Formats: sequence, structure tokens, C-alpha cells
Amino acid sequence: MTATPYSITAIFDERSLPDKVRHAHVTKDGVWGLLRVIEGEVKLVFPDLGRSEHATPARPALIPPQVRHHVELLGPMRLQIEFYRENPLPASA
Repeated sequence: MTATPYSITAIFDERSLPDKVRHAHVTKDGVWGLLRVIEGEVKLVFPDLGRSEHATPARPALIPPQVRHHVELLGPMRLQIEFYRENPLPASA
């Protein structure tokens, strides 16, 4: 069964991406995020885990519940974020 998002943000570009997303923040307990890049690329950084993910149109980035993260721009881009009540990616992802 495929997970269905309960909320999806507007589409943001490098000028309209909210400061909140650019600075460390967390999702609520039980809320999974999926960062979908439409054009360009971004880096999703998890400072407490000491790792980051390179997100592209072919590779969305998973945001687990209550894990501090922020987005770093790598140039012009367009993205949106989907929110789920369960992990939206298959276990093999």
C-alpha cells in the first residue's frame, strides 16, 4: 500500500524558500517529510546525525520524525515538501 500525504507545501524556489526551512527545525512526533526537488538540487542536512543527503528530481529525501534538519541551496531550484503519518518510502529505499 502506498502512503498518501496529508499535506503538501507550495512550490518554493531559491527566492521563496522560507527561512524556517533554511535553518534547523524538526517535524512533530509521528510526522514524516519527503522533500521533492522539481528542478535543480539541494542538500538536506541532519546536523545531529552528522550526515546530509543530496536531493534531486530523481532522488527525493526522507525526513524522519523529530530529527533536526535544514535545507542548503546548491543553486537555482524548485521544491516542495510532502507530509505523511507513516514512512512514505519502501523499506528498501
